Amino acid sequence: MHIHILGICGTFMGGIALLARQAGHTVTGCDANVYPPMSTQLREQGIALVEGYSADQLTMKPDLFIVGNAISRGNPLLEAILDAGLPYTSGPQWLADHILRGKWVLAVAGTHGKTTTSSLLAWILEDSGLNPGFLIGGVPANFGVSARLTDTPFFVVEADEYDTAFCDKRSKFVHYRPRTVILNNLEFDHADIFPDLGAIETQFHHLVRTIPQQGRIIANGTEESLERVLSRGCWSELEWFGGKGEWQVGEDDGKARVAFSFKGVEAAHCDLPLAGQHNRLNALAALAAARHVGITPAGAALALSRFAGVKRRLEARGVARGVTVYDDFAHHPTAIATTVAGLRKRVGQRRILAVLEPRSNTMKLGVMKDQLPASLSEADEVFCYSHNLGWDAAAALAPMGERARCFDDLEALVKAVAAVAHDGDQILVMSNGGFGGVHEKLLAALSHGSGV
Repeated sequence: MHIHILGICGTFMGGIALLARQAGHTVTGCDANVYPPMSTQLREQGIALVEGYSADQLTMKPDLFIVGNAISRGNPLLEAILDAGLPYTSGPQWLADHILRGKWVLAVAGTHGKTTTSSLLAWILEDSGLNPGFLIGGVPANFGVSARLTDTPFFVVEADEYDTAFCDKRSKFVHYRPRTVILNNLEFDHADIFPDLGAIETQFHHLVRTIPQQGRIIANGTEESLERVLSRGCWSELEWFGGKGEWQVGEDDGKARVAFSFKGVEAAHCDLPLAGQHNRLNALAALAAARHVGITPAGAALALSRFAGVKRRLEARGVARGVTVYDDFAHHPTAIATTVAGLRKRVGQRRILAVLEPRSNTMKLGVMKDQLPASLSEADEVFCYSHNLGWDAAAALAPMGERARCFDDLEALVKAVAAVAHDGDQILVMSNGGFGGVHEKLLAALSHGSGV
């Protein structure tokens, strides 16, 4: 079968492309914004990419179109598909029908930490010999790809609450029918499709309703929102982590050594190669979920000690003139705060220069702009790329005083950062997009001793 994917370079749709290719299909796709790591990964897998959404792509005569949720009515290719009455489906529906059926699905849901926790969980299963399939919204370094199909019963999926497609406004995760679920956290996000937190809680409730009686939910005990979700009904086994839960992990003390406990008794310990308290909780959740498929906490901890990280999650992109440049996907104020705090624990008193692009739909709407100064409080200086924002970034960051500067021009931002950076500084770039290749631009500017 020839499958053509609209919006193929999104992290989820790119993973669908890899799974379809591994399942034996011919796969092509198109997108308007092509950037690494997904574009690189797709090309390495031999998947042809078309720039844009021209209607003449119908001449390729695919057997099925898979339509990503970034594609809206008015898109010329989508309109041509509808006018011609050609077969199409959504990514989550195709995944449910062709990949997940009959599998023991382990799903990771939550506002933050889904990619890291999914990667940790998939690696624990892999290191324990279970050879899982997976679909993750990032590229785990232990695997080198974001999606994999295997012939074992186990499949780990990053379960997103964002809507499914133009024709299906339910959250993606209601399609997956998992047996094991991590509910990592839950707060307001996706202001472009959800009016308030209550609307998102309802979608999480719908997910909970799909979990079988012998399934298991691993839920974050520090989140009142998740308590509200589960108080609306829970028909499965339930274990809490953090807060007053059965599963606990020690507070981040800046050291690698981590101890995990269950019902007050130490269950395992390891050196965790991830910084920050949020990552300790991510690891704890993954360890607890792995226990549901028979992996001992000690075995899971051994795997955690060998975890190699995820691309775009506090990923060191290079060092120039003694300055380290990191890349991170953080774009929500909570994620920004935890990422900066994690780096602060790692680097101590060395200066952190935060470079931020508020490009997610929620951030573009300005719904959380007032939370930005607090989320960046542990950074020494902040450089915000404010191009095409519908709100005044300089005014929002004004409480930070001279520590924060805003730029409409990317080259000017690079020049300003390179001008102030010196040996030992840590440049933390945060964006959920390609950010115009700013990482390479910064490293080049630093290497040449200028900002051009």
